Amino acid sequence: MRATQKLAWTAATLVVLLGLNQIFEHGFGDFQINPYYARVIELIGINITLAVSLNLINGVAGQFSIGHAGFMAVGGYVGTYLTVYYGAAVTGWFGVGVTDAVGGSIAMVVSLIGGAIAAGVAGLAVGIPSLRLKGDYLAIVTLGFGEIIRVIILNIPSVGGATGFTDAIPITNFFWIFAMAILTIVIVRNLTASTFGRALATIRDDEVAAEAIGIGTTWHKVMAFAVSAALAGVAGALSGQLFANPLNPQNLNFVKSIEVIIMIVLGGVGSITGAVLGATTLTILPEVLRGFDQEFPGLRMVMYALLLILMMIFRPQGLLGRREFGWHWLRWPNRSRIPVALTEAGDTKAHTPAPPGDPRSALGEGDEEGDSRG
Repeated sequence: MRATQKLAWTAATLVVLLGLNQIFEHGFGDFQINPYYARVIELIGINITLAVSLNLINGVAGQFSIGHAGFMAVGGYVGTYLTVYYGAAVTGWFGVGVTDAVGGSIAMVVSLIGGAIAAGVAGLAVGIPSLRLKGDYLAIVTLGFGEIIRVIILNIPSVGGATGFTDAIPITNFFWIFAMAILTIVIVRNLTASTFGRALATIRDDEVAAEAIGIGTTWHKVMAFAVSAALAGVAGALSGQLFANPLNPQNLNFVKSIEVIIMIVLGGVGSITGAVLGATTLTILPEVLRGFDQEFPGLRMVMYALLLILMMIFRPQGLLGRREFGWHWLRWPNRSRIPVALTEAGDTKAHTPAPPGDPRSALGEGDEEGDSRG
């Protein structure tokens, strides 16, 4: 895709997001979106950012981290702290307030950058000493990190301690949530398609072989870990400044990390579109089942767990596996590659039609091979 086309697509995306943000935040004439539905859709966007970012380390790199909530907490608290204590000073330089449309955007940019940097540094601090470990050992280290972060936050009065960061200013809106979700998808997709991503895939498939061909396995894993953590920090900064959703250490424990892991497992580990699908499904599903709680309290989560169990039994690879959903799924099969015969091993042969006038077009695959043997 040319640079002009990329700019055109970027501009069109921004215009669409701004239009949708206007509808979500202020309505369109007499039309107003139900605040409950708007909140669910905004949570979907934040969970997409979390799931796609975790998919980089758990899916593409093949590591197993269960400390994503810790990175989300670091980014969330740092980003919200910057807005609460320095947002007015920063926006004052431009002659606007934090709660103004322009001032809120300026404060949000500073908040997102600060949260991403803080979480990325935390990812490096955890990744450098621990990513020489594998499997369960790495999972234990990341779990411990998440709990350490939570306990530290509980003992910091300036961010609310155990009561949560209730002084947060609600400047997060639809535009920023889905702009960051799309940016996260683009970053992870481009990394996956690059030589860096291919190196991560090699490490995932066979780390010993990757080292043998000269790939710096530790460096690649640490960089993937840092990028994944930074993107989780962006999700945290968005979540912490969402209306009526103050940060609370009790909501950022290891259970939150498990929820994000379930999202990527449900969609398909290693699939970006699978992570998007899993995040969307697992955000909507508890709300769809909420009606059962009115007649049978507690049944909602039982049904939620049962559906996940059935999914893992009958579709353990997830909804998409490692495949990516695209427009090519909607196309008709390519007629130039039609299976016509089975070999002795059971493999399908594909027949490519000969061009018109070619004498081979009158021969079948078997006749041509028979003539060559004769």
